[in-house]
Amino acid sequence: MGNIKDVFNAFLVEGAEFTEKYEFAKLRGFNAEPPNNLIPFDKAKRSKKHNCWVHFYLYDEYFMRIWRNPKRYLPMLKKFAGVISPDFSLYWDMPLCQQIESVAHGRALAHWYEKNGISVIPNVRWGDERTYEFCFDGIPKNTTVAVGSHGCLQDLVTRNYFIDGLSVMLERLEPTSIVVYGYTPKDIFESVESKGIKVLQFDNQIVSSRGKEAK
Repeated sequence: MGNIKDVFNAFLVEGAEFTEKYEFAKLRGFNAEPPNNLIPFDKAKRSKKHNCWVHFYLYDEYFMRIWRNPKRYLPMLKKFAGVISPDFSLYWDMPLCQQIESVAHGRALAHWYEKNGISVIPNVRWGDERTYEFCFDGIPKNTTVAVGSHGCLQDLVTRNYFIDGLSVMLERLEPTSIVVYGYTPKDIFESVESKGIKVLQFDNQIVSSRGKEAK
């Protein structure tokens, strides 16, 4: 048995506590000073500045290598101030089994990063109301979380899914602060801040490179 290859990356969740139904790895969460700067994973390797946090708000193809070969990228990630846990896709029209798998992969890597001394802010991603059963599992209450709004506000359907899920997330996790990668419309996030929750907004790559907001 010792020679069997770990094709499921089971080592990522060694020593983890697990959620009840879907057995996602539970995270410790983050309660220290939030990020003051973010860098996308695909640019992190070439960066000589490490006083920022690595994020994965990219197309999955740009960071799937961290799942295929997690150990290869650990030394690089440890150089940075911290990591926002991987944002594997949870499109509302994806098969539900794939959405569950995306959450499981994100929690597993986040647990492993925490175990290896990396500060991690849990990323929260949801789809339609079916995902509420599992998409918040493994993330502790009363901590800092991160969400990506980029690409979620472009049409009425996805915008409504984002708004509905955000409301459920606030109720379930009761975060102290939220790191938002992308647009923060006043009509959505003003009510969040009115609850005493700090919203920390970071421009997406299109905004940074073109100097205008992308919804």
